[in-house]
Amino acid sequence: MSENTEVESDSQEKHVTWYLRGVRRCFSIPGLVLVSAFIGFAGLAREAGLSLPQTVFMTGAVWALPAQVVLIGAVLAGNSLFAAAFAVALSSVRLAPMVVAITPEMRTEKTRPWVLYCLSHFVAVTSWVLAMESFKNVPRAMRTAYYTGIGSTLVLVNMGVVATVFLLAERLPPQLTAALFFLTPLYFLTSLWGSARERAGHVAMVLGFAVGPVFHILLPGFDLLAAGVIGGSVAYFWHRARVRRETVG
Repeated sequence: MSENTEVESDSQEKHVTWYLRGVRRCFSIPGLVLVSAFIGFAGLAREAGLSLPQTVFMTGAVWALPAQVVLIGAVLAGNSLFAAAFAVALSSVRLAPMVVAITPEMRTEKTRPWVLYCLSHFVAVTSWVLAMESFKNVPRAMRTAYYTGIGSTLVLVNMGVVATVFLLAERLPPQLTAALFFLTPLYFLTSLWGSARERAGHVAMVLGFAVGPVFHILLPGFDLLAAGVIGGSVAYFWHRARVRRETVG
């Protein structure tokens, strides 16, 4: 009985240790860039007429920054609740491949499904990149604790940042908040390029950049979706052909 207690105590200590390591992982350049983007978002939300509780709740409940911007745009456009929710859901579809990719990295035979469901809420580009870069150095059994540390810290810290900046937004120049807000897409681009495990990821990004302006003219409103589908599909088939050639050779 005492041995079982010691084993459980040791397991809990390890989970706490890896949780704190996940917390520490957030205090990095990617985390700083994300904070700067939320500074810009707080100014945007205030200018859009949202209240402080609404803005903080949106940060915690929606979390992904582009989806929050979409929600604010839908509110300003006077769209219905259903239309706004549908727009946010549609913008968040892009996160589905990230959830599919990160879930097998955390799952073990003892992992409960509800744990993975809860952790999926934290999936966004920054948390995903930080986790996927670090998982190779994290024991599989500790990865849920580690990612909980990353996700919860990013959400809570940025909720606090949004609340603070919202109260001080009048003192910040609008040019500064706009510049900080646009740091996020630049960071996303460099992070995704650096974290790509296959050359196909780089090919997809280059093709997306190449065909994006064309689809912006031909399919305004659907340009990002079309560029992503075309670039991703071509990169996928290129990767399959490359693997087949290497296997045959």
